Amino acid sequence: MKRSDFHFDLPPGLIAQRPLAQRSASRLLVLDGDGTTPRDLLFTDLPGQLRPGDLLVFNNTRVMRARLFGHKDSGGAVEVLIERLLGPTQAQAQVRASKSPRPGSLILLGGGERLEVLGRDADLFLLRALDQPFPLLMQTQGHVPLPPYIERPDEDADAERYQTVYGSRTGAVAAPTAGLHFDQPLLERLAALGVARAEVTLHVGAGTFQPVRVEDLDQHRMHAEWLEVDPRVCAQVAATRAAGGRVVAVGTTSVRSLESAAAHGELEPFQGDSRIFIRPGYRFRVVDAMITNFHLPESTLLMLVCAFAGMEPIRAAYRHAIAQRYRFFSYGDAMFLTRRDQ
Repeated sequence: MKRSDFHFDLPPGLIAQRPLAQRSASRLLVLDGDGTTPRDLLFTDLPGQLRPGDLLVFNNTRVMRARLFGHKDSGGAVEVLIERLLGPTQAQAQVRASKSPRPGSLILLGGGERLEVLGRDADLFLLRALDQPFPLLMQTQGHVPLPPYIERPDEDADAERYQTVYGSRTGAVAAPTAGLHFDQPLLERLAALGVARAEVTLHVGAGTFQPVRVEDLDQHRMHAEWLEVDPRVCAQVAATRAAGGRVVAVGTTSVRSLESAAAHGELEPFQGDSRIFIRPGYRFRVVDAMITNFHLPESTLLMLVCAFAGMEPIRAAYRHAIAQRYRFFSYGDAMFLTRRDQ
């Protein structure tokens, strides 16, 4: 398949720049696995799409204040986006500057703290914090790393709204955005309905926003993201299956976590990096339904949902969403998808 197979035109005005006042006030576009006409609901209608005995699988990652601003010791402005902490004082990061910093050079942050550039691996730089550990630097000077299509600086409200209410393990540089729609009252309604809950961890990397640069998808190399699926989740999935319930992934990150852990055929505990690339033709082993936001044209996330629900149904659903002026991307509206028969 080709990258251009996943292109669509999106009016810029439909890209949500801010969240709604209430998390669960978003709209919900429902697309059943038989490819029937999409249905327009509200996210608070989600319990009506679920059944007692279903298992919702959430990604419990939390977003780091991963964006730091400073300047090179030679004077040029620098923006640092921490991709992954390798220890208290070492990190992999993207560095934006008019001219790439050289190994051995310093980046000076706003408070005078120094980051030493140790080297470079492809698009990422290896940095060492010389004065304070990275967790403290991010706490005191870091900014919420809003996606590039949100065309404004981060604000105080983003520190809370660009996190899920259930996130517990810090390490992501982008939110698992399908989870942003859940508030505590909705979670309580689902529990009262008899919908079970499980949690995986996938620390979303900045690579999730990187465009696919090759036309031939066979030539695309996925970015690596760290994830963990523990034995308890595997047991919950097995129990759900045995009782006739469905596994419902909250977000593409939960899908990627579960399917990575089932790469050898059966779901089993997994901890480590994954580069799984899910696109049409992929055979899903674990997930029966999913909740997801609307994704960028030609992105690997759009390819994943096309693999799950079918290319033509997704194309039709996106056309419908644009015509009905749904809000797109991280702070936008959501979809509920049932897996198309394979």
